[in-house]
Amino acid sequence: MTPDPHQLHERHLASAQQSLDAIAKLQDHSSYRLAFADNEFLMQDELRHVRLQLEYLKPQLVLEQHNISATIVVFGSARFLSPEQAKTAVALAEKQLTEADTAQNQQALLRAKKQLDNSKYYTASQQFSALATRYSCCNPDCAMTIISGGGPGVMEAANRGAMDAGGESIGLNIVLPREQQPNPYITPQFCFQFHYFAIRKMHFLQRARALVAFPGGFGTLDELFETLTLIQTKKAARVPVILYDKAFWQKLINFDMLVEEGVISASDLELIQYADTAEQAWQLIMDYYQLPDKTPQLG
Repeated sequence: MTPDPHQLHERHLASAQQSLDAIAKLQDHSSYRLAFADNEFLMQDELRHVRLQLEYLKPQLVLEQHNISATIVVFGSARFLSPEQAKTAVALAEKQLTEADTAQNQQALLRAKKQLDNSKYYTASQQFSALATRYSCCNPDCAMTIISGGGPGVMEAANRGAMDAGGESIGLNIVLPREQQPNPYITPQFCFQFHYFAIRKMHFLQRARALVAFPGGFGTLDELFETLTLIQTKKAARVPVILYDKAFWQKLINFDMLVEEGVISASDLELIQYADTAEQAWQLIMDYYQLPDKTPQLG
């Protein structure tokens, strides 16, 4: 009996569709994905060394391509507000206290006034970074690019100051439960995000020619002491480490007591310098590297 051509055609179509379905199913399976495009594969514990390498290489290659070889690291609290923000917060707290004179609103006003007082650090970070960036723009042979943690507070002020001066700056953000959004003043091609603190720290210090630490919390202290330890143990080249606001730092940390107890040497204190103005901080860096005195004046 001669097969019905129509039935043969339908069988061929069904067989072809089954093959296409089978192929599609194979292509959808995770095993078929390209290794570098397979997030489930890359996120395995066994691939941590690859993720570390990738996280190091991405900023490294970008900065090399843009010939950035010298930076000034600016650390400090992410919680400090700009003077404009702080004044607004005080006005709001005063309004709330007028409407309801409660203990809670009284405390809120005290906190807002403290934020207004601490906004001086935001201003100082912004001014310092503007000074350093203006100098670098005028003296490309000894340029040093501002690099911050990329977040708000002192970090935002540092990137903002660089932008004010018409220069570029770097932001090394990190995934955190809070304060992880990049500030809007970072140069877009230099706005990086990290998962690993260790790799982020490497990029902070790899090109650092100076570190300026404004008042801050655990993160600032962590970065400060890691830097001092690396310099003390000669794992990193010596660079100026400048603590902004001598009174704050001497109240916070009794370095002399560490010498008295014999846990550090008196010579270790020479690794630290203090500054109380943005101009002083920049001058210390200029003096250290014997840079020609061509610092443009702040506008």
